[in-house]
Amino acid sequence: MKNKTAVLVVDMLNDFVTGALKCDRGLAIVPKTAKLLDAARKKGVPVIFCNDAHIKGIDHELKKWGDHAIAGTFGAQVIPELKLCDIDYVVPKRRYSGFFHTDLDLLLRELGVDTVILTGLHTHMCVRHTAADAYQLGYGIIVASDATDSFTKADYDHGIKYLIDVYDARISDVDTLVKEF
Repeated sequence: MKNKTAVLVVDMLNDFVTGALKCDRGLAIVPKTAKLLDAARKKGVPVIFCNDAHIKGIDHELKKWGDHAIAGTFGAQVIPELKLCDIDYVVPKRRYSGFFHTDLDLLLRELGVDTVILTGLHTHMCVRHTAADAYQLGYGIIVASDATDSFTKADYDHGIKYLIDVYDARISDVDTLVKEF
């Protein structure tokens, strides 16, 4: 890739994949996500986990979705299959977007990143809102089609279409992205 990229992993947490907000479709993207992260790490591409880390009884989002990914709990931890490691970055978030009131933009700028590869859950919500802020801040957007998903195929398809139509996102599969590193 000509651009300086980083991989953003959105909400691949125990509560989203197997816990409070379990998404069976989320389980299906784990192998491809792991493959992408392993390749990125080997090539020196930053891996940044954008993780819900809610404050129980406080965060606005909990009114809509109930308790999930409460900071410091098992449910708020990255799923073990993605092998969070010392060279990765973790950006806790309390809203849908990985950028909203976090230091993600500062981190990306200090890393010299101009393009983000989005992975994770949910294409029509948290991935979409993270993409919106990335776009507004001037980042190029690539979506790993087989390393993102939603509760339903319709939600996924709607999310992907929106990302293309509104944020000019490039959609690519993991195997293609790995070859481009």
